[in-house]
Amino acid sequence: MSELSKRDRVFAEPQAIVDFAFTAAVADVFPDMVRRSIPGYETVISQLGVLARLYAQPNSAIYDLGCSLGAATLAMASQVRQSGVTYIAVDNSEAMVQRCEKTLQRHLPEGVFQLICADIGDVPMHNASVIVLNFTLQFVPPNQRLALLQRCYEALNPQGILILSEKCQHADPVDQSLLTDWYLEFKRANGYSELEISQKRSALENVLIPDTVEAHHQRLQQAGFARSLEWFKDFMFASIVAFKL
Repeated sequence: MSELSKRDRVFAEPQAIVDFAFTAAVADVFPDMVRRSIPGYETVISQLGVLARLYAQPNSAIYDLGCSLGAATLAMASQVRQSGVTYIAVDNSEAMVQRCEKTLQRHLPEGVFQLICADIGDVPMHNASVIVLNFTLQFVPPNQRLALLQRCYEALNPQGILILSEKCQHADPVDQSLLTDWYLEFKRANGYSELEISQKRSALENVLIPDTVEAHHQRLQQAGFARSLEWFKDFMFASIVAFKL
């Protein structure tokens, strides 16, 4: 069975619940996990390529922060036509980085990408035209999010963009309850059992802390971005482009 076809059964059996982590077991099934857990994931990935194609600058860097297995990096590299672009992919999970390296080596020329296993808050950034945080900021402690976005802003060249994709919380509790019900039905429709849904939800409870879309826009403005635009929404999952003038 190929890596891409491995089915997510991480929470299929009863187990003692600990905080979710991007372990080797998760990395093994990650493509199936995100496809069945994040509505519109394939659309987001493909459109990252389109946006990067529009905003990448010659002889600049494109950062994929929280790169997991490199899907966003590959999508952007497949579309960008500007010369001299370097792709810098960062993740703090050694299991993810090991698998990502093999994938990038298969698909990208040597010297075009740099893969770093580190906390995204510790990686120096500069000369960036595009920075991607694809379902990553939600795992950063809330009191560290503004500082990270400020670092992204400072690293971007003029006319650069930040693409921020997140699971979001709705400000209205009634609407949030309705969206949650729809999302759970989406997971059932994708073959997850009630046990899998319950156990994963418990594992993520203290790890994935969502913000409202409004809070994201406000924080991006605080970080220095001139404007931000929500371009994608599916249930409580959203993606925003923030612009540096």
